[in-house]
Amino acid sequence: MQVIQIQTELAKLGLDLGGVMQFIVEQTLDLIEADGAVIELAEEGEMVYRAASGIARSQLGLRLMVGSSLSGLCVQSGEPQSCEDSETDKRVDRDACRKVGLRSMIVLPLKHRGESVGVIKAMSAEPAKFLPRDITLLGMLTEMVAASMFFSVKYDNDDLFIKATHDEMTGLANRALFMDRLRNAVSLDVRHKTTSGLLMIDMDDLKKVNDHFGHRTGDAVLVEFSRRLKEVTRETDTAARMGGDEFAVILTPLDDPNGIDSLIRRIEEINKPHFEFEAQRFRLKASIGHALIPLDGTDPEMLLDKADRRMYAEKKARKGVRKSQPESQIKTLH
Repeated sequence: MQVIQIQTELAKLGLDLGGVMQFIVEQTLDLIEADGAVIELAEEGEMVYRAASGIARSQLGLRLMVGSSLSGLCVQSGEPQSCEDSETDKRVDRDACRKVGLRSMIVLPLKHRGESVGVIKAMSAEPAKFLPRDITLLGMLTEMVAASMFFSVKYDNDDLFIKATHDEMTGLANRALFMDRLRNAVSLDVRHKTTSGLLMIDMDDLKKVNDHFGHRTGDAVLVEFSRRLKEVTRETDTAARMGGDEFAVILTPLDDPNGIDSLIRRIEEINKPHFEFEAQRFRLKASIGHALIPLDGTDPEMLLDKADRRMYAEKKARKGVRKSQPESQIKTLH
């Protein structure tokens, strides 16, 4: 019954492959009582965490070598794999298992047009947690993901990677790709003693647009904000929609730490012109917080938290400032 319910919810997600993968790993936790779940895609000799939940959530973007991980073995063989105890199983990447906090796991291949392109992995902090029935249930979920992969690519010119790593509505990077790029930026900055920047961006008052004019108008505002954000970022930067009305940008390289203030000013400047949609005019404004890598830290989650706290501090300081509201409605709302 749970699987049928999951199928019903999946139908509502349509061709948003990134959303489908994240939804599946979230549902896996309750379905087979797992502590964590991930979907890894095989990319150039590595297995990359592209969706993660539970104890693996903070490891989004983690990379494992195909030749030294159980996930890699699963992709290469095309057969399900299981691990009773990561501390004694020589097939696993033990350091990665310890980093995530898992002791046992089951791994099933994801097949796209007959080829294994990734895996879905359920994990537990306990040894010997999973039973044969759990493999059967997880297998049902792999079929759903595989079908989503097929139809996403069949009805779209984008390849599988683009569908899995970009936000369907805005075309920006999604959270999975952003975390991957953030980890890479941190690693490179530490290794080469360079600097990168991180912005956390929260659109102001989007909920009021949705409440007063409907989600169709709210979506149009989101798309326009995303278009403008992409316009002011460089090819080497990564602009992402993290979810809802939250966005983020990685600035790399950042030759001058003051360059981060320059981008913030460009974002503010490009959003000054009103956005017109269906005879209404909307103001596009956002609260922005920043962090510098590695000056503010080298842990991706801590860097996000620092930029997020600075963003909310700015939002609090600017309380009362309206954005994304049509001019005709601003006085009434105040």
